[in-house]
Amino acid sequence: MMRIGFAGTGYINKIHALAAKNCGAELSAVVNHSPTSMATFAEEYRIPHQYDTVEAMLKDAYVDALIVSTPNYLHALQTISALRVGVPVLVEKPMAMNASEAEQMAEASEKYGSKLMVAQCWRFDKEVLWLKSHLSQIGHIVRTKGYGVHVKWGPSGWFTRKEFAGGGAMADVGVHAIDTTRFLLNDPQPRSVYAKIGSYYKDFDVDDTGILIVTWDNGIISYIESGWWQPHSDGQLAATQLYGLNGFASLYPTGVEKLILNNDKPNIDNESSIFPHPPALQQIRYDEQLKYFLQCVSEDKTPIPGGAEGVADMKVIDAAYKSAKTGKVINL
Repeated sequence: MMRIGFAGTGYINKIHALAAKNCGAELSAVVNHSPTSMATFAEEYRIPHQYDTVEAMLKDAYVDALIVSTPNYLHALQTISALRVGVPVLVEKPMAMNASEAEQMAEASEKYGSKLMVAQCWRFDKEVLWLKSHLSQIGHIVRTKGYGVHVKWGPSGWFTRKEFAGGGAMADVGVHAIDTTRFLLNDPQPRSVYAKIGSYYKDFDVDDTGILIVTWDNGIISYIESGWWQPHSDGQLAATQLYGLNGFASLYPTGVEKLILNNDKPNIDNESSIFPHPPALQQIRYDEQLKYFLQCVSEDKTPIPGGAEGVADMKVIDAAYKSAKTGKVINL
């Protein structure tokens, strides 16, 4: 039975802890700076070992893998500490504060031969996987639209402080739209990014509103929205639209519209997803994600999304912030 350690005791690590239970793993250790929060988390999930640092936990060697779900500024430090001693890591998105830190994490994974995976749960969503398997029906894809938006709400605490989070809505939820788009397009590399980003709805030193246009190395152009506290969004979190030469495909609502020529007149043949409209958070995504990560560890397989995929996402985010600051297209 795989022994799992948890860095962080916030909302998302509770989801990961439940996933670990559902996967039959042993919840072995937890790390947090707050003894009270850590004790509550340990009691709820029956975790026997508690530590104030990842280094102390690793020294006692009670874990076979680590899930890092702390504030973003700790991701690189805690992940590299674990990788250095051979402990594989599943790290929450965004992978790091910036692409430079993400590259250091990926390099550590390679150097020490330890598995590194980035928690992008939509890659394990049944509707996303269904849509990906049907995209050939719409032919060559020309452009996409994606949404990483929270409507009428947003986070508080460290999420809204640049020193701890690195960025705001673009880094927090825009990354879901970026990564889901990349996954559906078979993980192209970004070639240029143009963005407009700002903070309008709350008095934060990070962004709550953003739009970006990404050109990928396969020539496809993606338009992506990010935001907290938005009054409206055309799609739920990670919703994606794909425009092909032979039709249209969409995620949430999920379906494919094939363009069929009949006597030189276009007709639309609708093929809809068999899956229902999901809630914003679905535990099964996290269960399947952790199941895959543990399988990669036990079978010595490279996880995807791993370091390379996480770095590509962070390059888009870094370029978006730079573009918004300079007003220029950023070529990568």
